[in-house]
Amino acid sequence: MNKLVIAKSAGFCFGVSRSVDMAQKLLVSGSAYSLGQLIHNDDVVRRFEDEGLKVISSPDELPKGSRVMIRSHGVSKAVYGQLEDRGAEVTDATCPKVKRIHKLVNSAHNEGRFVIIIGMRGHPEVEAVKGWCGDCVICENAAELDAWYGKFGELLDKPITMVVQTTQTRSNFTECASFLKKRCTNLQIFDTICGATSMRQEEAAKLAAECDAMVVIGGRHSANSVHLSVICSELCPNVQFIENADELNMDRLKDACTVGVTAGASTPAWIIKEVSNKMSEEIKIDAAAAEEKEMSFDEMLEESIKTIYNGDKVTGTVVAITGTEVSVDIGTKYSGFIPTTEFTDDGIKVEDAVKVGDTIEAVVVRVNDVEGTVMLSKKRLDAAKSWTMVEEAVESGEFLEGTVTEVNKGGVVVNVKGVRVFVPASQSGLPKDADMNQLLKQKVRVKITEVNRSRKRVVGSIRAVAQKERREKAEAIWNEMEVGKKYHGVVKSMTSYGAFVDIGGIDGMVHVSEMSWSRIKNPAEVFNIGDEVDVYVINFDREKKKISLGYKDPNENPWVKFTSNYNVGDTAEVKIVKLMTFGAFAEVLPGVDGLIHISQIANRRIGKPEEVLSVGDVVEAKITAIDTENHKISLSIRALAEPAAAEVEEVPEVEDNGEDALVYEVSTTGEAKGDIVEE
Repeated sequence: MNKLVIAKSAGFCFGVSRSVDMAQKLLVSGSAYSLGQLIHNDDVVRRFEDEGLKVISSPDELPKGSRVMIRSHGVSKAVYGQLEDRGAEVTDATCPKVKRIHKLVNSAHNEGRFVIIIGMRGHPEVEAVKGWCGDCVICENAAELDAWYGKFGELLDKPITMVVQTTQTRSNFTECASFLKKRCTNLQIFDTICGATSMRQEEAAKLAAECDAMVVIGGRHSANSVHLSVICSELCPNVQFIENADELNMDRLKDACTVGVTAGASTPAWIIKEVSNKMSEEIKIDAAAAEEKEMSFDEMLEESIKTIYNGDKVTGTVVAITGTEVSVDIGTKYSGFIPTTEFTDDGIKVEDAVKVGDTIEAVVVRVNDVEGTVMLSKKRLDAAKSWTMVEEAVESGEFLEGTVTEVNKGGVVVNVKGVRVFVPASQSGLPKDADMNQLLKQKVRVKITEVNRSRKRVVGSIRAVAQKERREKAEAIWNEMEVGKKYHGVVKSMTSYGAFVDIGGIDGMVHVSEMSWSRIKNPAEVFNIGDEVDVYVINFDREKKKISLGYKDPNENPWVKFTSNYNVGDTAEVKIVKLMTFGAFAEVLPGVDGLIHISQIANRRIGKPEEVLSVGDVVEAKITAIDTENHKISLSIRALAEPAAAEVEEVPEVEDNGEDALVYEVSTTGEAKGDIVEE
């Protein structure tokens, strides 16, 4: 064996710690009596007997007027009456969780309901519960319930209330509850298992499944210790159930590599220490318990029953969650609880905010020594931490995140981990006169600009965060910018000549000519303010902070498509898009236009293009010239109506009247090629 693992939940529960503490205080002023063993641990009982706490089994044994202590298991209603008759001075150490069961069954009895108690028959806690109700039955498991049902099934037609012994196993409770749900029509089920017991059992089960051997420490009459032994035996083949170190069989542990140790709620820390030390000494392993400081019995008891005060900070483990409170084991005689309202702000469900087994820090709000409970507040501790965090944020300049919870005349209120931060309208980051309600319930980051804890005043700025983030983003974009790089942006504003696009902190302009390969007159034909667009950098000037962006896809360039599919001399079907005095513009492809000179529209002389063509006409034309550099195309309809070979137009003969004639050299496009020639 080279590893020893001791369960964190092993040892005294808060109910036992509380009763031990009350007994010690009682014995300071002299001897007293205990009605039954204070706890189910013979070693502890013997020590208290030596200090003057004598155990009696019934009120009849108590001398009149004597001081007597009721143990954590509680007693029946009748016993209270007997103690009163004998004039006893009673110190009641009944566990508050057991007291709750007494109230539940007594209320059920008053309502005429039949009570079913799931627990160990003859156990003092179960017998005490029985004494607080009228008609009832005690069943230890679902099998006994089934047998009882066979004899008294008619009782299931009556209103029934089921409770369970605080130290029962979760599986036994579930089986019994399931049995009754299938057979009863008017059933109340109360899960009265102690949260600390459930957690102890779950931890023991996990440990047993992982270890080669388990040692369970507890009294033979301790119900919760017996249950721990049963649980471990179902998961581990090598389990020892002992009361103290003298009963430990080391031979059974020699072949075990890892040994786990757990203990019942009535087992004091010093017995757990003795057992772990015995294993550590004989097998020479490093156990977590062996590294702890040696403490005397009194010191160990003092540690487990220490008193706490309002304002103390405590750390505990969540052991149970109900509709009204979250039970927390804080390792003392007190049972801690936090109202569920502390976890359900903003509509959050308590089960989503906290779970059984979670570790929680809280501050003590109210101590109830009579009931052995302490009210805790997680919110107050968190708020104190939050104030410290807010104060530090002023110095460090750190941005804090919160949720806008309120809108008022002057601005908005942001909840930052419980601290109200006021953000003036001018610092909200919204334009002047904008509706502040659009920020409501939004998560925002704020810069804290002013803190006054005594006046509970905190002022912050959302705008400052946005400005800094924008500057940082802009700087990053400028550092990485290069021609051709693509960005995803948002159209912020438009003019008649283009649109300004925010590309993540800085604005660039998309000129109207870069929006579409088709001819457009206004940016509004392509963009709307607020549109998300993909753009690319055409050029930029970092010093002047100017960026020219492109939107139209270079791969869709219609000129490239035209030159790939057409050559001079080809015929194309074109659409007339515009008429001018000198000719007509025709669309060859979407985004590519050519000019049909007026001389190339018809095979006869015309005064205006409108004499032959109209906008929208589709005609066939010959491509007569392509200017690749300037992206210009010359077209001719006339060329398709006359021979293409005639390059120079013949001048008709005229009668020589002695005057000079003017002759023009005309190209096939109908344009004059040279100077005037005198004949």
